[in-house]
Amino acid sequence: MADGLTTKPVGPASDRSPREPRRRPSLPVGVIVRWRLTPWWLRVLAVFVLSRAVSTVMLLIYASMQGRNAWTMAQPDYASFASIWDGHWYYIIAVVGYPSSIPLTVDGHAAENAWAFMPAYPMLVRGLMELTGAPFATLAVVVSVLFAAVTALLFYRLMSLLLPSGTAMFAVLLLCVAPLSPLLQVAYAEAMFLCLLCACLLLLVQRRYLWMLPLVTVLSVTRPGALALALAIGLHAIHRLATRGRDPFPVREMIAVAVTAVATALLGVAWPVIAGLVTGVPNAYAETELAWRSAYIGYGPLIPFTPWVQGANWWLPGGAGVVLLLLAVVLFAALLLSPIGRRVGVDLRLWSVAYALYLLAVFFPQSSTWRLLMPLFPVLGILAVPRSRVYRAVLVGLCIVGQWVWLYYCWWVNGYDWTPP
Repeated sequence: MADGLTTKPVGPASDRSPREPRRRPSLPVGVIVRWRLTPWWLRVLAVFVLSRAVSTVMLLIYASMQGRNAWTMAQPDYASFASIWDGHWYYIIAVVGYPSSIPLTVDGHAAENAWAFMPAYPMLVRGLMELTGAPFATLAVVVSVLFAAVTALLFYRLMSLLLPSGTAMFAVLLLCVAPLSPLLQVAYAEAMFLCLLCACLLLLVQRRYLWMLPLVTVLSVTRPGALALALAIGLHAIHRLATRGRDPFPVREMIAVAVTAVATALLGVAWPVIAGLVTGVPNAYAETELAWRSAYIGYGPLIPFTPWVQGANWWLPGGAGVVLLLLAVVLFAALLLSPIGRRVGVDLRLWSVAYALYLLAVFFPQSSTWRLLMPLFPVLGILAVPRSRVYRAVLVGLCIVGQWVWLYYCWWVNGYDWTPP
């Protein structure tokens, strides 16, 4: 039933689910018992804190090697190092806001500017700066870490609706050690966006549609993605209509999900409309976003679903890039349709499809695309399903190595850098 009751259990599945056969423990029995008796939220936070310690050590190592660059002096402190790249744009927004007109290049095109970045995160940090007097860099990192911790808690609750608790906890571990997980503790809006998105997906799975609207309102001015969420809600409604014979879909729930989908779509275009109204340029937001790809393919109009083909041909000319792109799409679809993919339920797979379509429609693939893949985090629930200890240990090890590699190529500034995060 909508907005209050759910047709699915909301508590975590038992550790002794039939899908998780009893195995001989490799740790002392007392340690295992104490771990299982620990409240779920404390276990999640323990995983989160330990994972952040690993990422912090890596960031500090790179900070100690960092030379002087456009944002910091040599060997910056942690907060300064965590506030480079887009963190500096958020700092500008927090301090001076947005320009009243779109800055132009010498040839008359929109230049890179603050309108590409949405206001919820920097304005929240600005509010805390006014309250505490603390500097932007410190507060930006604190805000990100707090949102990331809540994301881990919400992700466990989401996964535990669909998977055994042990598998749900391993999915949380994968989220916390993923190759791009250092972004959860820097001056980027990703942690805030993932937190809001995870809460929305949890409510969608629980069919509490109207409760999503306050969260979507903030999400829509945090990071791009509200249009993808609107599509996912619409696909959810279509699926419920198609299966209403075995899963009743009352009229009041139809109304609630329709209102939520339409409102989310409208909120998804709110920021581009605001940018157009303030600057007097109707397509100010789109033109600003296009400025970031001009270094690769020059300036040109945004034609949906062409950027990835352009990017594939730019990175790997001669058709090899397009073949690789098609292979990636096929493998992604195969993962979602596989038996283990079906374990995470229909709604999370619909979100994954909707967001993937959104990326394919509007984004140009470059080094920051890895960051744009982070909202596909429900896929981690699929990767967490296999129970092999060797598989899990190798996967965690690869994720940690991936952090080091990503920090080297995308975060650390090593001379002329064409791989921004």
